[in-house]
Amino acid sequence: MTTPDTAPDLAAFETMARAAVDALPEPFRAAAAEVVLQVEDWPPEDILQEMQIDDPLDLTGLYEGVPITEKSSSWPSPYPDTVWLFREPILQEWRDRGDVELDALIAHVTVHEFAHHFGWSDDDIASIDRWWE
Repeated sequence: MTTPDTAPDLAAFETMARAAVDALPEPFRAAAAEVVLQVEDWPPEDILQEMQIDDPLDLTGLYEGVPITEKSSSWPSPYPDTVWLFREPILQEWRDRGDVELDALIAHVTVHEFAHHFGWSDDDIASIDRWWE
C-alpha cells in the first residue's frame, strides 16, 4: 500500500498511468496508443502561464493536441498529441483527499485527459463522472 511517506517516483506513476490506458475498451485503447504520455513532477512554467494558473498544484493533468473528433487528414498536426500528468499536484490531491488509493487517482486523471483526446469537454466528462462529489 502506498502511503504519503512512500510516494512512487515518476517511473511508477507512468506505469500506473499506462495500466489505465491499457484498461480502456477498444476502440479507445487503439486511439490512445497514438498519444504521447508525459509524466513530470511539476507543470512547466510556460504551460502555467499560458493557462493563467498561478498555483502549480492546481494542474494535475493536461491534454495538448487536436481531439480526434476535430482531426483532418488534410491538416495534420505538426506535434504529437500529448497527455501530461503532474506527479506533485496529483500527490497533493491524494494527500488532501485521503479517501482514495493513489493508483485510482492516477487512473482517473489519466482517463480524464484521454477523454479530451476523444473529443469530450470538461462538461461532457462531468455529466457522467461524479468522481469529485
